[in-house]
Amino acid sequence: METREVVMAPLKKMAQEAPDFLRWSCRDVGDWIRRRGFPQYEACFTKNLINGRKLIHVTCSNLPQIGVTDFEHMKIISMLIRELLGIVEPRWRQNLSMPRRDNMGLFLEQKSNTGVTYDSLTYNQFVQQEGL
Repeated sequence: METREVVMAPLKKMAQEAPDFLRWSCRDVGDWIRRRGFPQYEACFTKNLINGRKLIHVTCSNLPQIGVTDFEHMKIISMLIRELLGIVEPRWRQNLSMPRRDNMGLFLEQKSNTGVTYDSLTYNQFVQQEGL
């Protein structure tokens, strides 16, 4: 029993530090998009297997590929995803060759990968490792 508690402690800590949406299933993402006012796209997200980790990569440029083609809806859904992820909208007046990246966005790109290393990575560890 004591061994199990020692093993479970890091998992509990990881679960507390990782954003909830990273653990969302495809159905959870579909429910989220429906609750945000777009029930017509729930099937688009679930059929394309967009889970919480894949949601990180959904932008205006790839929404048409999963079936969201109304431009106004694309803009709103992209904004909702950025809000959920806590990512700052890019400033388009800066140098296009090297746009400034949002630290949270960079962290979430790492968390979108699977595996023990990525699952246990915390935001603070990421910032230290990357020297941000």
